[in-house]
Amino acid sequence: MYAITVNKYAIGGARAGGRASRARRLAAIRRIIERTAADSQERLIGLLMKEGYAATQATLSRDLKFLGIAKVPKPGGGYTYSLPGSGTGGGAGATAPASLVQDFTRGFLSLEFSGSFGLIKTHPGHAASVASALDALRIDAVLGTVAGDDTILVVPRGGVTHAGMLKALRARLPGL
Repeated sequence: MYAITVNKYAIGGARAGGRASRARRLAAIRRIIERTAADSQERLIGLLMKEGYAATQATLSRDLKFLGIAKVPKPGGGYTYSLPGSGTGGGAGATAPASLVQDFTRGFLSLEFSGSFGLIKTHPGHAASVASALDALRIDAVLGTVAGDDTILVVPRGGVTHAGMLKALRARLPGL
């Protein structure tokens, strides 16, 4: 294997005896994140190199996005990478995938109700990404959303009260 370090990130190289396939590299990233509290891409690149894989920071970023891996808060402070489904995602009733929660909370400012309709206020320009994250969460109480620039209309399913919608949102979006 050969590797060259440029700006702290390894480039070039592959496993000795042949090229490392993307699928094997992705599997290695999953393994590393499952067993290690990796808190930076630099650390992940170093751990990948120990397993015989060289990757640039840009490649690692694309791989993390492809795998749905996101940074999530650690109980004692700081952040760590987390796989979807590892306590941060999964089937019905599970906590929302970390990346969707991050997309939602990044732009969210407030939620108010008029009847059963919800109105979410966001930072300017964030309504589309917040609404997209909310739609992707597939919360049963929410029929759909309509986004403007900084405001989202949340339409409930028939018979869902604002209290029911709020309860359903809080189940998937802790801290709301």
